[in-house]
Amino acid sequence: MKTVDCLLEELDWTVEDLAERSTLTVERAEAIALGRWTPSPKERVRIAMACQVAMEDVSWGHTMDPRNVRYRRFGFKDPQE
Repeated sequence: MKTVDCLLEELDWTVEDLAERSTLTVERAEAIALGRWTPSPKERVRIAMACQVAMEDVSWGHTMDPRNVRYRRFGFKDPQE
């Protein structure tokens, strides 16, 4: 099972390539590739078809830790450091 960003790397595609081939907006394709957005079932089909893989072979969930995003976004120091 692979994430969308791993698929892009294997295919040597940019987010723009994915957006064009799956008919998604660049912003949505980027959010999905970065793990910030879980795609809808229709988006999953479009991405899987574009990448020529089975939907079951892709990990579709969030991959980013929201806690890390919050700390980095606002410049808070991580209490574990």
